[in-house]
Amino acid sequence: MSPPTAARLSGLLRRCAAAGALPAGAQLHVQAIVRGHLPQATLETDLVLLYCRCAALPCARKVFDAMPSPSMHAYNILLAASPPRAALELLSGLIAAGFRPDRYAVPAALRACAELQDPLLGAVLHGFAVQFGFLGNVVVSSALLDMYAKSGLLDNAARVFDEMPEKDSVVWNCMVTAYARAGMAAETLEIFRRAQVEVVNMARDLRSVPSVLNACGKEGELMKGREIHGRMVRCLAFDSDVPIGNALIDMYAKCGHVDASRAVFAGMLERNVVSWSTLISCYGVHGKGKEALRIYKEMLSQRVKPNGITFMSVLSSCSHSGLVTDGRMIFESMSKVHGVEPTAEHYASMVDILGRAGAIEEAVGLIRKMPMGPCASAWGAVLSACATHNNVDVGEIAAYRLFELEEDNASNYVTLCGIYDAVGQLDGVAGLRSRMRELGMVKTPGCSWVDVKGRAYAFYQGSIPRYLRRQMFWILDRLLEDMGSSESKYEHTNQYYELT
Repeated sequence: MSPPTAARLSGLLRRCAAAGALPAGAQLHVQAIVRGHLPQATLETDLVLLYCRCAALPCARKVFDAMPSPSMHAYNILLAASPPRAALELLSGLIAAGFRPDRYAVPAALRACAELQDPLLGAVLHGFAVQFGFLGNVVVSSALLDMYAKSGLLDNAARVFDEMPEKDSVVWNCMVTAYARAGMAAETLEIFRRAQVEVVNMARDLRSVPSVLNACGKEGELMKGREIHGRMVRCLAFDSDVPIGNALIDMYAKCGHVDASRAVFAGMLERNVVSWSTLISCYGVHGKGKEALRIYKEMLSQRVKPNGITFMSVLSSCSHSGLVTDGRMIFESMSKVHGVEPTAEHYASMVDILGRAGAIEEAVGLIRKMPMGPCASAWGAVLSACATHNNVDVGEIAAYRLFELEEDNASNYVTLCGIYDAVGQLDGVAGLRSRMRELGMVKTPGCSWVDVKGRAYAFYQGSIPRYLRRQMFWILDRLLEDMGSSESKYEHTNQYYELT
């Protein structure tokens, strides 16, 4: 065969890039060098494309840096593949070389701004996109919306969303996820409903469903969560999509239906460590520590390797159920058996287990052994235990450490006040309250709420008149009597077929 020409090598390199064939592409690179075809702009650009597509970014950068005058196409290829800071440096180089960012460069730069949470530079790029008429391009608009959403500027994201002439499922999913990430459950559910109506085939696009289920769980929207569950079953996506299955387990648990969580888990065709950890956490937060430990042992028997999140779920379950011995054994097994080094939060969970059981001195000793230095959550667990067991001496130590770690947290002052009040140290109570007034601290009152016909009603401590409280207690007594008498008549079941 005759020696390959530069054009022939260029075509072969593109085919290797499309196929992800790095070894063959590297051999073509050698051929280009041996045959003296380099430097040549088209060939070098194709080499950059090859290495970027094959995730060999250092090689791509080496080829790019050796180019006498990189083309705009080469800049765009490397921009799209580079990590955020390197991408923004490339953007500066592109402008310095006399190029104007186009509809390929702007989305790549916006994605870098989103990852770095740099809305200021993102706003500059927004103005640039407006000036040169790029906002009509759905890729540019989507990247802009995503940048504002990840930076927490939801008003800006919503404005971009409303002004987009065309919205595909990616755009709708981005808005749903943005509202869910911000904890705006009502807005999450509303935008999800709109997407189902306005976008063709949106019912089969499942990317935003875990975010919506998370919002349902936070708001206790059991009926809406069940509705989404039913849709997943109808489109045959529930049992084969692991993230959706995990989100359903979590949603039902947060709505108080642990049996439903277990039914979802049992119906999943595939499970990962998140599935097991979520189910363990579900039982733990509902005070079913023994059941949580049984699930953990079953997980180990299935040869699923636990991770840090799994151990947080197990230790938290032991804490809620007072399983001190089990908690100690699991904590010790983390690094010795499973090779997972405990983090500050794992230590804090173990401190909480000991503190709730009254082993406050042992809990303080564990804090002093922490290799990474005590965190606020560890001392907070000790302070809470001291409040439970009226331990003033250790409570003062824990509280004053927390005053240093969390200067603006009024709850720590209130908890120490409660300890002083419980043991009759009224001077200590007066002194702390005076200190809180000097610092301008106000404790946010506890709040409960209930949803009635789509409207949320909030109840704060002390916000209900006394005569209404008497009426409420009377009604609650009557309800409890009725529920007790009808318990044998009505059985509350949450079988899988009933939920769907």
